[in-house]
Parts: sequence; C-alpha cells; structure tokens
Amino acid sequence: MPPLTTSFTVNGRSYSPPAGPVVALCLDGSADEYLDAALARGRMPHLQRLAVGGFRGLARGQMPSFTNVNNTSIVTGVSPARHGVPGNYFYDVARGQEVMMNSAQFLRAETIFPAAQRAGRKVAVVTAKDKLRDIFAAGLIDVGGIAFSSERAAQAAPATHGIGDVETLVGPTPDIYSGEASVYVLRAGVRLLAAGRADFLYLSTTDFMQHKYAPEQPEALDFYAALDEQIGALLELGARVGITADHGMNAKQRADGSPNVVYLETVLGQRFGPGFRVILPITDPHLVHHGALGSFAQVHLPPSAAPGLAEVLEFVRELPGVTEVLDQRTAARLLELPPDRMGDFVVCSGRDVVLGRTPEWHDLSLLEAGLRSHGGRYEEMVPLLLSTPLAPAYAAKAQGDPRNFDLFDFLCNGTTA
Repeated sequence: MPPLTTSFTVNGRSYSPPAGPVVALCLDGSADEYLDAALARGRMPHLQRLAVGGFRGLARGQMPSFTNVNNTSIVTGVSPARHGVPGNYFYDVARGQEVMMNSAQFLRAETIFPAAQRAGRKVAVVTAKDKLRDIFAAGLIDVGGIAFSSERAAQAAPATHGIGDVETLVGPTPDIYSGEASVYVLRAGVRLLAAGRADFLYLSTTDFMQHKYAPEQPEALDFYAALDEQIGALLELGARVGITADHGMNAKQRADGSPNVVYLETVLGQRFGPGFRVILPITDPHLVHHGALGSFAQVHLPPSAAPGLAEVLEFVRELPGVTEVLDQRTAARLLELPPDRMGDFVVCSGRDVVLGRTPEWHDLSLLEAGLRSHGGRYEEMVPLLLSTPLAPAYAAKAQGDPRNFDLFDFLCNGTTA
C-alpha cells in the first residue's frame, strides 16, 4: 500500500494530505451568525479552541446557494460549469422533463474520494440526507471506500455502502427532521476514526435546525453545542479538521410572519400570458424544510418565444423583492453554471424574499414555524475554519476570494502543521 502522504490529482487540482487523519465538515445551512451566537454564549469551546489555534474566516459559496450544487462543488473542487450540477432540480429541455439531481449520473467530474482511496487513504463519506449519498459515493465503493447516510443508516450494506454495521457502530437511525440527524453524522465520523476504519473523511449535515430556528434561539444553541462535542472528539483523535458550509440561512417572511413570496409563474402569466416554466432549484424531497421556496429561480420562456426576452427581463427586474436578473449566457459566465442545464434567465431575490411558481404549487401548511430559507446572494458567504495555522501562501489566499470548494485544498495543502 502506498504511504499515507501519497499525493493525488483530481480535476486538475493536486492534493497532498498529511499522514494523520483528515476530516472535512460541511455544516449545512450554517451561516456565520450561528457560530457567532453559540461562541458568544460559551456553547462551542472546542470550536473556539480550533479557531484560536488555527484559522477562522469566510469563504464564498457557489451560486445558487443550495445544497446539491455546493456539496458537489466541495467534493470535486470545481464549479458547476465543470461538474455539471447547478442545483437540486432542473428542467431537462431535451427530454421535456423536470428532474431531481440526486444521482451520480449527472456528474461530469470525478469526486476526490476514489483518488484518495486509490492513493492509500481509508475514505469514508457520511451525509445526513441520502439524496447526496449517490453523488458522494460515485466510484468510491468500488475501490474499497465507505459512504452512507444517517437518514438510512439501517439500510447500509457492504456491497452498496462499504459498511454494514452502522447502527451497531453509531446508534439507531435518527429522524431526518431532527437535529440528531446531523449530530449522528459527526458521531459516525468519530466512531469510524476511533475504530481505524477511516482516516480521510467528509461529513455533511442537514439544515433542518437552521430552517426551523434563528441563531440565538435555545434550540439552535443546544444543537451547535452538540456538534461542538463531536468536533472536540475529532480533535482529540488527532484529526486535522476543516469546516465550511454549503450556504447560509435567513428568515424569508413579512412582519406578520407569513412567507414573503414572489410567485414568478403567476406574475409572468398575468403580464405576458401562459407558457412560462419557473424551476426552483431548491426543490428536493425535504419540503418540510422550505416548501420548495428559495431565493433563486431558473425561468424558461414559453415555447412560442413571444414575448421577447429583453422585455421580460426588464419587467422582472422591476418586481419588488427581486435583486438580480441575468440572461442565460451572462448567468452561466458570472455564476459558473452549465448553460445546458439552465433556463433562459435566472432570478435572485432579496434577503427576506423567496421565489415561487404559483400559490397552488406550494403547500405552505408544511411551514409550521415560519419560513427560513436560502438560495440567493445573501446566503452565499459561509464560514471557513481550519484546525491548524495556514501557510503564508494560503493565508494570503484566505484574504482574497476563497471558495467553499477550496476546502480540501486548504486541508491537504494549505496548513503549516
């Protein structure tokens, strides 16, 4: 077997991990405000120690600020223009179908995990949402790695997940609509590391708690304290830890607590007639989180091509709550997205505004605690933390425009320890 320090190259990026264990965390929905609130109240002492002894800053996430696109960027080290996943959901124009992008079949770039496994590492990927597991596991199980979700921990089997005793190792499968679904992910990482079954890990949580609670609410503080306990256990085991998020989170409601929604298909139909198709890339199986309402939309013009694009763009730019409207070519360039999986134009909304299709398309009864969501520019900036100090070149990079999908680069190549 090659030595643990063997380097590997994936998608044009080279990685030289240290001999000791490496753990990358994606804390789903963790706007920096959540860490600030918990740290200020003394609820995350291990994270405090990590930040003081290592590095704490911010990174720019991938737009749109949704789960699938950002996690895929992190695990490939490249933007969607290269890896091909521009959201959780898209309209396949060639097939005339709206498609959920929760399968490795949509990947156009390799993840770093098979290469790390082939280089001699013991790779394990644990995600809360099973929708991401197939993407993360692409090519990994075949070379001896591990990939499973807390959502379906009981269903893990050696042939399909590289492991078959998850509940014995970690505990009973948690409810996906709970904070425990995320804590379980980190606990699994601790148990795998302690048992010597993994030394190169990616742990990706779910944002149920952030959708439900603001940073200073007791439930959120208790949740981050529970995450901190597991972070401390990873550090105690000698892991080099890197932390980022896929996106932030903001309240998206009016003063009376009702969702603050611009229903794009409705207003476009009223102004120009039927035939517009609005695609909401936040759409996924977990509608209790967000009701498929986020701050980013892809819009396809009616097949008749009337009205003209310029007229439609000008109208949408004037809608209250809309902050950015870009035609496909401009959006693909500025947001680094694959044009063939985009609409004719994209729309972003403000900090407290979400975009919808029609009132009938969304079941707002699912949103019992009000609406907190993401997807736009106001959820684009995310935390970036490393447990060891940065080398000079990476300290300079961190002061520029670091991306959340640079996480493995920083972890493997960028620290002094």
